[in-house]
Amino acid sequence: MRIAVTSDIHANLAALEAVLAHAGAVDAIWNTGDCVGYGPQPSECIARLREANALWVAGNHERAATGAMSVDEFNQSAADAALWTREQLSEDEKTFLDALPEVTVEGDFTLVHGTLRWPVWEYLDGPDTALAHLSLQRTRFGFVGHTHVPALVTERPDSTEGCQIRRLHDGEAIDLSTDERLVLNPGSVGQPRDGDKRASYGILDTDARTFTLHRVEYEIAATQRLMDKAGLPVWLIERLDIGR
Repeated sequence: MRIAVTSDIHANLAALEAVLAHAGAVDAIWNTGDCVGYGPQPSECIARLREANALWVAGNHERAATGAMSVDEFNQSAADAALWTREQLSEDEKTFLDALPEVTVEGDFTLVHGTLRWPVWEYLDGPDTALAHLSLQRTRFGFVGHTHVPALVTERPDSTEGCQIRRLHDGEAIDLSTDERLVLNPGSVGQPRDGDKRASYGILDTDARTFTLHRVEYEIAATQRLMDKAGLPVWLIERLDIGR
């Protein structure tokens, strides 16, 4: 099977469509949360994933968009965008988002937005959080999102930190035939934060036992125009140009 693994689409339909076009024919789409928030087209992105029958776990922005989570812990721009998103969604869309699980297992893979310790909020961005996550991961492999940075965590029990964390780069293929336990982050489709403004996602090939990271250009200006028209915060518009 060829599976497109996405995360942090953030209501950026232009980026999502570019990623799906680049992926081509796939057998499934897996999404590790935050389809909505920040961007201008939440309903369209929800519809696109629903049409594709995507396997999908909730992130903090799904929860904030329905009111299931307070925006008190969000920064001001994120809170403003979340409240704007909440006003755009229909009751059917909110019901759908509320029903999304926070953790799901598919074969050898566990999907969660943040970490298994705190599924919708904790960032898996250092050895301590990685080890806490791995202590709860019962499958060989995991997919996470939330950081907006493509990365690989490799469990290394004999090392000083117990694991190795490094960024993934465009075109890099990870061998999944290893006996080591891994956690993979496909990066962000709609709001990358690693200094590369191109949309980020991965292809999981279960037959070849590989995960390959891809970066895809999209029409950033088109998304920015829609954000400006919607009155979304200026910083959210500007950061798409710099990938931060």
